[in-house]
Amino acid sequence: MNDKKHHFEVLRKINKKPNYSQRKLAKELGFSLGKLNYRLKALQEKGLVKLENFKKNLEKLNYIYLLTPICVSEKTRLTADFMKRKMKEYDELKKELKNILTKEKISINY
Repeated sequence: MNDKKHHFEVLRKINKKPNYSQRKLAKELGFSLGKLNYRLKALQEKGLVKLENFKKNLEKLNYIYLLTPICVSEKTRLTADFMKRKMKEYDELKKELKNILTKEKISINY
């Protein structure tokens, strides 16, 4: 599940800022550079992200990350999974709060 969450976060960030360097992406995501590199390679292997050199630069610093057509359906699935998890957490917190409030009312009445 952690992989899905991290992949989702990386895909969302790339979608918003495709020309960010790995260093900038890692910083915004709160990942180490190595962790981001690992995640990007996994996404590339799945065919979800393409790395393109948009300038022939000897330093290899000017790359852009492109989401592939396959990625659109995967990103949609990951978004749905994310929303399901958050709704479940919300329902659990709501139930917990209701139980706490109910207990407090009982304590106050005694």
